[in-house]
Amino acid sequence: MIELHLIILTTAALIGLMASYLAITEKDLLKAVAYSAIQAIAYAIIFYLLMAPDIVLAYVAIAVGIYSALLIFIIGKTERYEVV
Repeated sequence: MIELHLIILTTAALIGLMASYLAITEKDLLKAVAYSAIQAIAYAIIFYLLMAPDIVLAYVAIAVGIYSALLIFIIGKTERYEVV
C-alpha cells in the first residue's frame, strides 16, 4: 500500500512541476491560469497524501477557486495574450 502512495505522490509532483513550467512559459494568459489550476490540484493531492486535510481544504478553495476566478475576471478586462 505504501508503494502505491509513493507512486501517486511522485506522479502528482511531476504533474505539478510540469504545469508550473507551462504556466510560466505560456503566452496565452488563460491557458497559464488553467496550468496554474492544474498545478494547484496536483499539490492538493500531495497534501492529501501527506495527511494534511485542513491544508487541502484551504488550498483548493483559494488556489483553484478564488485565485483562478479572480485572474480570469482580470484577464477579461485586459489583453488575453502577452505582448512581447
